[in-house]
Amino acid sequence: MAIPCYYSFRNLWTRRLTTVLTSLGMALVVFVFAATMMLAEGLQKTLVETGSYDNVVVIRKSANSEVQSGVERGQAAIVESLPEVATGPDGRPLLDKELVVLINLTKRGTDKPANVVIRGVGPDGLALRPQVRLVAGRMPRPGSAEVIAGKNIAERFQGGGIGESIRFGMRDWTVVGTFSAGTTGFNSEIWGDVDLLMQAFRRPVYSSVLFRLRDSSAFEGARELIEGDPRLTLEAKRETRYYRDQSEQMATFLRILGISLTLVFSVGAMIGAMITMYAAVANRITEIGTMRALGFGRLSILAAFILESLLLGLTGGMLGLFFSSFMQLITISTMNWQTFSELAFNFTLTFGIVWKSLLFSLIMGLVGGVLPAFRAARMNIVEALRAS
Repeated sequence: MAIPCYYSFRNLWTRRLTTVLTSLGMALVVFVFAATMMLAEGLQKTLVETGSYDNVVVIRKSANSEVQSGVERGQAAIVESLPEVATGPDGRPLLDKELVVLINLTKRGTDKPANVVIRGVGPDGLALRPQVRLVAGRMPRPGSAEVIAGKNIAERFQGGGIGESIRFGMRDWTVVGTFSAGTTGFNSEIWGDVDLLMQAFRRPVYSSVLFRLRDSSAFEGARELIEGDPRLTLEAKRETRYYRDQSEQMATFLRILGISLTLVFSVGAMIGAMITMYAAVANRITEIGTMRALGFGRLSILAAFILESLLLGLTGGMLGLFFSSFMQLITISTMNWQTFSELAFNFTLTFGIVWKSLLFSLIMGLVGGVLPAFRAARMNIVEALRAS
């Protein structure tokens, strides 16, 4: 087996141009497959990492997001009194009553409008989100028309930079700081004082209540108290679960789209590999006959040609992954279908995407090479030698 396999490997190197062209066709397919998977992974990672496992989001029942939710002040007070709510160093509950609304802002350089999330937060808004840190400027003064903007807002939208102003809620708001939230969705939000924002938007109710659990294992007890209280029409979710639900629909759509495009392109790549392998068999009839005459069996010839096609697929897969890895340097934005707001995120390459892409490339190589390999293995020794 070693000699036929080494012979196939050397043949790929000898026919470098054909090998490269066939591998590039497969690389394109793998690139599309990996890029769409990276897109879905990046979206899901951005939203899932937005949440904290120890935090609980309370919204109105049947509301898909904070934008669609409403929590009355009396209901928020009941949630605040739950024994499962953790307390801070000052003895106050680690809980924040928040307002979430959408406004329309214009993108820098394009003059195209997009929806942006405005989040009204209270004193504990930052304490509940340790991943959020101020990177420039200062925090807004309570009761003032000042806001801070996520780094994606500051970079991508007019009026989002420090010292600039944004008009919404029938007044002008000055951006006094920029914050970074790592790879989370908070980077695409603008934060301000919740009470002032409720007055500006004439909202009598909060959008959500966020609190930290005293004990992470106490979530089920807290959820039962909230959802079983007849005074409340609310539901509770772990913050990680809430944001995972936000990403599920869009991520599923991207994966289906990616797989559909990949299947269409892979047909052409497999046909190209099959043509290449048939040509290899046709050009090496005499060599195949010689190996059979030297005592190599049909199985050895079959394995050698299948290995050759697998190597073609693997080469294409590695090239496709190499080029797709550079997509991680790109930041893109799309609409969050749950909140209808713009969300910026990066492509994310994971080990799972790497092995799935390589496996897919090997399958393409196998499918493209199996018929030519059987043709080579079934070749008659005498007829093959006569072809010389």
